[in-house]
Amino acid sequence: MLKAGIVGLPNVGKSTLFNAVTRTRKAQAANFPFCTIEPNVGIVNVPDSRLEALAKISGSEKIIPTAIEFVDIAGLVKGASEGEGLGNQFLSHIREVDAIVQVVRCFESEDIHHVAGSVDPVRDIEVITTELILADLAGVKKRAERLQKAARSGDKAAKAELALAEKILPHLDAGKPALTADLADDERKLLREFFLLTSKPVIFACNVGENELSNADNAHIRAVREYAATHLGSEAVVISAQIESELAELPPEEAKEFLAGLGVEDSGVSQLIRAVYHLLGLRTYFTTGPKETRAWTIRAGDKAPAAAGVIHSDFERGFIAAQTIAFDDLVALGSEAKAREAGKLRIEGKEYVVQDGDVMEFRFNV
Repeated sequence: MLKAGIVGLPNVGKSTLFNAVTRTRKAQAANFPFCTIEPNVGIVNVPDSRLEALAKISGSEKIIPTAIEFVDIAGLVKGASEGEGLGNQFLSHIREVDAIVQVVRCFESEDIHHVAGSVDPVRDIEVITTELILADLAGVKKRAERLQKAARSGDKAAKAELALAEKILPHLDAGKPALTADLADDERKLLREFFLLTSKPVIFACNVGENELSNADNAHIRAVREYAATHLGSEAVVISAQIESELAELPPEEAKEFLAGLGVEDSGVSQLIRAVYHLLGLRTYFTTGPKETRAWTIRAGDKAPAAAGVIHSDFERGFIAAQTIAFDDLVALGSEAKAREAGKLRIEGKEYVVQDGDVMEFRFNV
């Protein structure tokens, strides 16, 4: 299961958000730096309203959503790449995740201490980004030094790695994350073996106060969105960690009413989970029937046999074909039989690239 790490400066709402996302009280949330030492881990269901629609059509007894893993990582401070705060520990934990959710404080409050003494989310983002870049820079330099002797002796693999290291070093030295380097596909694939912190995709969670949630467009949020788009080609999701932690305590219907009272249609946590799921390059297809309607996780671009293999390796090994209906078509027509009559039910082969929302049934023989 792929992991998303929740990171940020101390006291920006990371642990409160983690508790809300995972609907637990695993993470200690307190108004002082480094209240999280060891990372907290939680499995999170991905909210998907399509499941209920399919279950209704099939008369399913149960619904099984797909899931991802969230990790709450200790706060980082300036100088972490040189061991300040919990720096080395922080960096080792973030190295183990597949994507980064960076929580940035976008609200003013005299009651909650900020480590820098003032609220400036772009400055906070740059502090963290700089520390990650410095850690990567040190790591790539050491790697290049180790590779030089093997490359000189004619080792082709060492030569390729050294060339990539020498290409990425000036980019990092200019203060740019590895994610934004102009690399060919084969270079990007090789770069994964470097395990760089700044090669991981990033999404920003703008933490706002309760009174700002319904009109989520303050100057801090606009600054984060602009930074995310121009520097990383990324996005920002607005959440109120405190409100979300309170919502996590309520039954779903009461939580909906509470949000409606605030003038908000959807939970920020739900939006964040879905955004992270896509950030990780994950997509969903469905199986549905009287017993269950279930969401299955695949990677974007996976073909039908690989999708079948998510259910069972025998399905992939003996794959023959996939009966496929697009979710929108099935819901619009109301049944598999009507979809078949309308020509919307397709039989796809081994080269079919599964689309997000496909409703599938596999034929196989082993």
